[in-house]
Amino acid sequence: MLNKQENTTRYNSLEIGKEAFREMGHELIDLLAEFYESIGERAVTKGENPAAIDTILGHAPLPEEPCDARAVIAKTTALVLEHSLLNGHPKFMGFITSSPTKIGLLAEMLATAVNPNMGANILSPMATAIEKQTIRWLAEFIGVSPDCGGHLVSGGNMANFTAFLAARTAKADKKLKTEGLHGIEERLVFYCSTTTHTWIEKAAVLFGHGMNAIRWIHPGQDNTMDTSLLRKTIQEDLSNGYKPFLVVGNAGDVSTGVVDNLAEIAGICKEYDLWFHVDGAYGIPAAAVPEYRSLFNGIEFADSLALDPHKWLYAPLEAGVVLVKNPQHLLDTYSAHPDYYNFEASKEGSTLNYYEYGFQNSKGFKALKVWMALQQAGRSGYVQMIRDDIALAGYLHEKASAHPELEAHTHHLSITTFRYRPAGEHSDQYLNKLNENVVNAIQEGGEAFLSDAVINGNYFLRACIVNFRTTKHDLDELIDIVVREGRKHTA
Repeated sequence: MLNKQENTTRYNSLEIGKEAFREMGHELIDLLAEFYESIGERAVTKGENPAAIDTILGHAPLPEEPCDARAVIAKTTALVLEHSLLNGHPKFMGFITSSPTKIGLLAEMLATAVNPNMGANILSPMATAIEKQTIRWLAEFIGVSPDCGGHLVSGGNMANFTAFLAARTAKADKKLKTEGLHGIEERLVFYCSTTTHTWIEKAAVLFGHGMNAIRWIHPGQDNTMDTSLLRKTIQEDLSNGYKPFLVVGNAGDVSTGVVDNLAEIAGICKEYDLWFHVDGAYGIPAAAVPEYRSLFNGIEFADSLALDPHKWLYAPLEAGVVLVKNPQHLLDTYSAHPDYYNFEASKEGSTLNYYEYGFQNSKGFKALKVWMALQQAGRSGYVQMIRDDIALAGYLHEKASAHPELEAHTHHLSITTFRYRPAGEHSDQYLNKLNENVVNAIQEGGEAFLSDAVINGNYFLRACIVNFRTTKHDLDELIDIVVREGRKHTA
């Protein structure tokens, strides 16, 4: 016969007692506070190759017996903080990954403490309400209707994929759902600039269209989509029996930050009854800054839009968002009602089950870190940080323009491209290789981190500032680093 204590307790090797949990949590927070305080003094990266990292990690087999939790935390903290690339470093300006907010870090802890499954409202009542409010706030922030639908996903790829399939469902023959692509008569085609992110190629392949279904529209002199060429290509496709269904406009392309003429694209989409999607994964938060709002005229006409809070809203990874003007298109695309789902049918304003809005059935609480940061900073706080990032990119462009060994190229939003150019006459081929060597040396050196942009066949250094810690002093030091490495690699 089991006694009462035996009935109400059981041993498990994952439990941590209340006092031990409190102590370990406090110790970790103290370490992270010190880490953030000194992050600018650390190397952006130690440049350790995969073999070195594997050696540091070790090759021990799976432990057979339980390990002490405090020891596991201490060992892991040292591994992660000492051997990672620090995208929160003020001189990290490489890929479009921002410094994570501290409130976002705490939000992640809180979200996982409750661990709601966002697939269904019944499994995540408060979390679903917070995500709905987050979507409404983000729509208000960038200047589109707060009545649009949407949800949080992992990032730009998934946000764009989600919108792509909603567009296809809305515009293709209704037999598509039952017969597939081979069961509809007209071949579906879609349009985007050659500067569009590679997600469009993945979508073409993974969703059964093939790369030849993409109509690449070359940009004009200002690097925005050539809308006259877009119209001409659509007309040619219609006359040849194709079925156009989607046009993608860039709201900040990943290489240079250029924003397409979204209003003109919207007008063409309306004329030909095409779905208008805006890929604003990087750049769309700048629409909230009054002096840059006109760049984004036309987003209010978009049928769908992608944005990544883990880019220019400084949220910890992962946090992407898809917004759809009419949320019924998401339901038409993704909703299903098997017998084993005992969930109330989803309707905006009543029960909302997020499994009906996208690919995932099990879905984490990504919205909390965005929702909490939006409150901490407010609209005005975010507007000022985004404005400052743009101004800093402009400052870098000015510094590069004024330096005799640098050639400034583009500045759009918070992205500046430039290259090292030593005195004398040099071919583009020589300069391309020289600057590729400079980028590689900087990335491996750990003092700063840049990426590259290939523009009209020429190789440039690319600095993207989406970091509330970056200052003019960091950019002054970056100029010195680039020039030093440029001189070092000049033949």
